[in-house]
Amino acid sequence: MAAITSAAPYLSLLEEHDPTLKSYALKSLNELVDQLWAEIANNITNIEELYEDKQFSSRKLAALLASKVYYNLGDYDSSVKYSLLSGDEFNVNENSEFVETIVSKCIESYIKLSQLKYDDDSIIIDDQLTSIFEQMLNKCVKQGEYKISLGISLESYRLDIVKDIIQQLLKDSSSNEEQVMGLINYVLTCTTTVIENIKFRSECLNAFILILLSLKNPDYFIITKIIVQLNDYNLAHKVFKDLIIQSNDEGDENSILIAYQIAFDLVSVASQELLTKSISILDSDNSLNKFDIKIIRLKKILSGVPTCDFDITFLSNNNHTDISILNNSKKVLDGRSSIFHSAVTFQNAFMHVGTTDDSFFRSNLEWLGKANNWSKFSATAALGVIHKGNLSQGNSVLQPYLPGSTSSPYTNGGSLYGLGLIYAGHGSEVIEFLRKQIVDNSNQSDDKKTDIILHGACLGVGVAAMALCDEEIYEELKTILYTDSAISGESAAYSMGLVMLGSGNESALDDMLTYAQETQHEKIVRALSIGIALICYGKEFQADSIIEKLIQHQDSNLRYGGCFTLALAYCGTSNNLAIKKLLHVAVSDSNDNVRRVAVMCLGFILLRDYTTVPTIVELLSESHNPHVRYGTAMALGISCAGRGLQAAIDVLEPLTKDSVDFVRQGATIAKSMILIQQNEKTFPKIKDFKEQLAKTVSNKHEDSLAKFGAALAQGIIDAGGRNVTIQLENTLTNTLNMKAIVGLTLFTQNWYWYPLTHFLSLSFSPTSIIGIREDLKIPKFKINCHTSPELFSYPPKIEQQVEKQIEKLSTFVLSTTVRAKARAAKKDKAKKEEDKMDIDDDEASTQDKKETTESKSSNTNNSSELSDEEESKKYVKQPYQFENMTRVVPFQLKHVSFIKNDRFIPIRRFRGMSGIVILKDTKPTESIDRIKTIREKYNTEAPIPDPFKIDAELDKELFEDDN
Repeated sequence: MAAITSAAPYLSLLEEHDPTLKSYALKSLNELVDQLWAEIANNITNIEELYEDKQFSSRKLAALLASKVYYNLGDYDSSVKYSLLSGDEFNVNENSEFVETIVSKCIESYIKLSQLKYDDDSIIIDDQLTSIFEQMLNKCVKQGEYKISLGISLESYRLDIVKDIIQQLLKDSSSNEEQVMGLINYVLTCTTTVIENIKFRSECLNAFILILLSLKNPDYFIITKIIVQLNDYNLAHKVFKDLIIQSNDEGDENSILIAYQIAFDLVSVASQELLTKSISILDSDNSLNKFDIKIIRLKKILSGVPTCDFDITFLSNNNHTDISILNNSKKVLDGRSSIFHSAVTFQNAFMHVGTTDDSFFRSNLEWLGKANNWSKFSATAALGVIHKGNLSQGNSVLQPYLPGSTSSPYTNGGSLYGLGLIYAGHGSEVIEFLRKQIVDNSNQSDDKKTDIILHGACLGVGVAAMALCDEEIYEELKTILYTDSAISGESAAYSMGLVMLGSGNESALDDMLTYAQETQHEKIVRALSIGIALICYGKEFQADSIIEKLIQHQDSNLRYGGCFTLALAYCGTSNNLAIKKLLHVAVSDSNDNVRRVAVMCLGFILLRDYTTVPTIVELLSESHNPHVRYGTAMALGISCAGRGLQAAIDVLEPLTKDSVDFVRQGATIAKSMILIQQNEKTFPKIKDFKEQLAKTVSNKHEDSLAKFGAALAQGIIDAGGRNVTIQLENTLTNTLNMKAIVGLTLFTQNWYWYPLTHFLSLSFSPTSIIGIREDLKIPKFKINCHTSPELFSYPPKIEQQVEKQIEKLSTFVLSTTVRAKARAAKKDKAKKEEDKMDIDDDEASTQDKKETTESKSSNTNNSSELSDEEESKKYVKQPYQFENMTRVVPFQLKHVSFIKNDRFIPIRRFRGMSGIVILKDTKPTESIDRIKTIREKYNTEAPIPDPFKIDAELDKELFEDDN
């Protein structure tokens, strides 16, 4: 049969009156449309009219034909329109480009409409569009493409479909629970990183909780992630209560260990509000025995005291500070200069953060005495950074400097600020004391001394009560703000934002924005705008209205704060609209300060997508405006902090040699943030960078701002005795590290106010594995690491160069004396030649051995130049072992494993081993060697005894009378 080359016979039938002929024509044309669509297109109007005829039985076939014609014409919107009108005639299972394209377009359309419908019930979605969407999802499920179907369902805000798929898998005997848990984890990750609608995100998380808790063996560590995301203390209480009941009533030994692990995980990532309220609700639950040792321990963990104790013990025991760097900085930077004295103060504070080692200050009292005014304030507050987390000794350390112990207002204010830094995020012990200082001083006459003390007290209470959302503290700070003092008002504004961190409190936002538009003090306006940004942390689109008010404001200080508000509201989301807004401000705003922070804030939004930042800001790094170049450097430092990303270093390299001093300052600080915890094995050029920092600090002709930045960079790169890093995202819970992000935000304000530099200490996280038993004791045991010991070792300390002694001028020598010495030398040479013949072969043998050793050493050095991957492979079969509570950098964690069949087994297996790890002791009756913590060393109170039973027969004598 000859191939049909024209559609004319069938098109003529469309003009007939007989509906049967028209139907036949449509059926035939539908089969030929892919070949003859150009000819059929001339009659598209007739085909559309057939669909419009409601009496025509094949009208849906006419719609399908029209859809195919429009598809071939490239008019996809019309094609989708008629495919939806074609009803059952459109076969989603047909294997053709037409069907695949139209289905794809339909899904895109459905997702957009479904997202709009979630917030607006007036939106109507075509039934056929819904049918196509659901048919395709069912097809994916039948083919086992669960991640695709779950991802599309989430994107379209169809939580009902997500729940149905998971519930069906749980009922299906062919699928195992582990597979389902993997899918739930995938959906959870998508929910927290992709879904922009906070309301839908919360709805999803609450739904997942119900599914997880309904399982026979709930994954409590996934539940922990959800608790943090929802900031739900009631959910935390339910989980803890269930685990305690399982432990007590069902005798499940692992349950209480899981509860302890969850508590430690919450302390590391959750807000202070969640922790405090979780403790309160456990206290108020009458169904639980308050005197149960398990509940007592659980509440103790949630207080944060054990975590801080373990961290400072680790930092103190493993302190590898290179004190020669500090001594050199002190020597070459004139202590009489305020900026240089502050530089050494901050450098010392960072190098010793959390180590409790304040010996540098105590050994250099004369230098310390050169501090004046605000330098003295910063120096005193530095003690708080050094003793950060030392909750047991914090008060006693700062007691000599607190109000009433000394008359200097700068020392008093600095000590109050330092006290807050010690108890940052765990301030229950000092909040009342700091509040009393605020109330007492606010009632006194307004003078400069009182203002300085209030400045420190407000900063102290802000950082101690961070994210507590306490209305009373907020009102007390607002009272200080309304006195309209530039000094105390600035710190009150910052602290109002810290206390209400992430709350989105509309009343607070309204108060602060209103006052920012009334006061004449730029310092207060700027501080209020940053406070607003802190309150909007993580609020995303809910903060859009206030973001627009700030960014469009005529006051540049409020536009400055608007950039930070946008950055913190969308922190870590990689939101395209937020990025576009910041880039627009960065190139168009009339104020240099606003342009600088607009670029800088890109780093916060792109935290999770940090590898794209160097590409995005590369052109901006070449801007003619030095403020934009500085912002570029800090954007890289913030987003790539602790990552060691080579691409970021490549962009920063030219900026470290910039012609403008403050650009060089920003570039060196950013570079140190990126290269923290790197050594020559992981980053070969780090030695050159450190040498360059030392040269900059020592160079008498270098600008003071660049020297300040280099000194600060030295402190950052060796922070915490070389045992801390900057991690803005918690890898275990896939949540942002709120405390670290806040610390960086306020650290960047040191552009205007140097004492705020200390806030960077909030961003430092100990790089450790700390295994502890159920009784919260730290046992001594070993852990495997499948790499070379040198690969992640501490960088070597700077070699001390011995100054050469200047030779004295030689005295005049007579020629006769010279001839006499020459004759004596000739005799000595002849004697040595005779003695040489009698030397035993031992010396030659020794020399050979020495040369062999040197040769081996040379070979060893050459082999150490292997790549990280080659080095790792080389040592996989023969891991080395390190002790519990030892430094383990983030890049090393993937090589770490607990020893198989060892006495101590982590309760959270295969989930990452960083931070505090609860261990199950398989031989609890055997004695152990353990590590004493700082708190135990100073604790004079008797410890709570472990539960025990008295055997009356065994201890009969104890109960008998003496007669």
